[in-house]
Amino acid sequence: MAASPFEVRTLSDRLMEVVRDMILSGAIAPDVPIRQDALAADLNVSKIPLREALVRLEQDGLVVSHPNRGFFARGMSAAEVEEIFELRLKLEPDAAAEACLVADEARQDEALQVLAQLNAAAAGGMPTVGPLNRAFHMALVQPGKRALTAEITTRLHVMADRYVRKHLEHKGRHLTAEAEHQDILQAWLARDADKVRRLVADHLQHTLSDLREEFAQGAGQG
Repeated sequence: MAASPFEVRTLSDRLMEVVRDMILSGAIAPDVPIRQDALAADLNVSKIPLREALVRLEQDGLVVSHPNRGFFARGMSAAEVEEIFELRLKLEPDAAAEACLVADEARQDEALQVLAQLNAAAAGGMPTVGPLNRAFHMALVQPGKRALTAEITTRLHVMADRYVRKHLEHKGRHLTAEAEHQDILQAWLARDADKVRRLVADHLQHTLSDLREEFAQGAGQG
């Protein structure tokens, strides 16, 4: 019996998450053609939902397609990291500051729980650091009820994921990030919007400065 449109859409959603994680973790190398036949066989799916997932990942900026050449995972570049963090600096500090003023107790508890999970994952060098880092930052933004801002910020976080992982590979950096996150969260829970705005901006600028140094040394290419 043919799958219903809902089932096909759900499979495409799941494949998008799987392939996205493969790109972010480096399992799918950048600038190398994605062999759809082989990947579909490895994932035990047909090419149709896989292609749908790749098209959606292209919309998210993680994949590029070239006529007669197919899909490729995007490489990392100094120019891209500058643009990603420039946009995050324009959106996130204000969004988090506004959200802290309206977040209810449930949203506050969610932010606390996600940060605890992120700290544990970072300390253990677990592959969930990227998604949890994204979840923490978005927990600070989403209560603001600015749907478009949250959607754009989420997409920027997906594109930033590989750079954040690269940033945290260096010994001790997860401890600095943990301290900065904790300071941000305490200000956010206290509804100190001005302090949240300043701390989020400082945190993003700190990460960008480290990444600039890595690219200058030739270590940021991936």
